[in-house]
Amino acid sequence: MSIFSDNIRCLRAKKGVSQQKIADALIMTRARYVSYEDGRSEPPIEILIRLSSYFKISIDLLVAVDIRKYSIDNITNLPDNRIVLPIKVGENNENKIEIVPHRGKMGYLVGYSDPEYIENLQHMSLPFLRNGKYRAFPVEGDSMPPYNNGSYIIGKYVEKKEDLKSGKTYIFITGDGILYKRYLKEGGLNDVLKSDNTFYKPYEINWKDVLEVWEFGGSINTKEFETQTSEHFEIKNMFEILRNEIQLIRNQ
Repeated sequence: MSIFSDNIRCLRAKKGVSQQKIADALIMTRARYVSYEDGRSEPPIEILIRLSSYFKISIDLLVAVDIRKYSIDNITNLPDNRIVLPIKVGENNENKIEIVPHRGKMGYLVGYSDPEYIENLQHMSLPFLRNGKYRAFPVEGDSMPPYNNGSYIIGKYVEKKEDLKSGKTYIFITGDGILYKRYLKEGGLNDVLKSDNTFYKPYEINWKDVLEVWEFGGSINTKEFETQTSEHFEIKNMFEILRNEIQLIRNQ
């Protein structure tokens, strides 16, 4: 619990309050609180919850991330107190953008809530992306032209579903993978994700499966855009016609 001890000592110093004042706020003796700061004892979960509420810092951050590395003002709190997103800032006060690698993108579905995993991601900075928390995600396939294999979408973290705007594109992190789609607000519960490539049919989104949402903030392409030939479009149109005819037969 050494990280935890260092964290609460650091937070207390930043607030400029005494050990006694915090102990009083948490309804405990000063000696008990000091034992946590000194690392001589570990707090039970109910005390962790009180400390999290008092310092307004996620429990994940308190026990797993060395917050001395970050400015408290540059931390984004996520819903349900499950994790925090430290906003890393470089020497020129530019946000450091974590990069989820193509090869390790499935690992993100497990590590997205693990501060150590996020800490070990490579990062970059772009001077025009300053306000908010950004992360770069790999894109594969041809459902969102002109982006294809080798492309990265830089997303800005979206805190609430209500902040999504119909017609805009987003990265959706679900238990099945990383999806880059256009969001369509249909009203009620029938929200839809749509590909810009009309070959792929829209489908309804199940919000229970969504882990994170990131709004399009920019893109990086590691390959030249490929010019699609008339033959390419003809083949896709043929499959589209076949698909529609099969659907008609099924509906009869």
